[in-house]
Amino acid sequence: MTDKHILVIFPHPDDEAFGVSGTILSHTDAGTPVTYICLTLGEMGRNMGRPVMANRESLPDIRLKELKEACSLLGIEDLRRFGMRDKTVEFTDRDALSERLSDVISEVNPTTIITFYPGYAVHPDHDATGAAVVDAVRKLPDENRPGIHAIAFADGSEEALGEPDVVRDVREYRERKLQVIEAHASQTAGLMEQVRSRMEEHDETIEYMLQTERFWTYPVED
Repeated sequence: MTDKHILVIFPHPDDEAFGVSGTILSHTDAGTPVTYICLTLGEMGRNMGRPVMANRESLPDIRLKELKEACSLLGIEDLRRFGMRDKTVEFTDRDALSERLSDVISEVNPTTIITFYPGYAVHPDHDATGAAVVDAVRKLPDENRPGIHAIAFADGSEEALGEPDVVRDVREYRERKLQVIEAHASQTAGLMEQVRSRMEEHDETIEYMLQTERFWTYPVED
């Protein structure tokens, strides 16, 4: 089925950069609208001092600016912010979050939702976000449910879930994907120094991560 609208739902700015940005670029370049719901501004991000004025108080403004720049690079024109606080999504009323997500799903009527695979996404906010998305989709009649393409990267994901059934070759977006990651400089500047160094060494693992994006279609059951 041809995608008519993509809905991306993640808890933190930069979640859209690493394992998804090539896929998002393939959709926006093709003219498919993409709506991105970012639940928080990553206020608890660990990397202070990049830039020098980054501290716990200034970080939300810095990360908002980075998020908007990343969306511009990705061609995302519809950014929704839910105003939640970093590292609290797991403690949020799951039904209430699901209801908010349902409102946007009903509005944009996506054919595919990209989010984290609950239970296999390492960070509690990631898992909680994915679980709320599944709840929201489960409320819909079968015939109206969008597909959920979920990212799993916890240790043992493939042993538990099997091989990902959606594997995208995004090598043509490699350089633009790097730009999106670099847009989140407050969190990725140090990492990118290592990535660039390994690229110069023709590191196969880094190249695979930059050129391939993998998803599991989540089996929504009543």
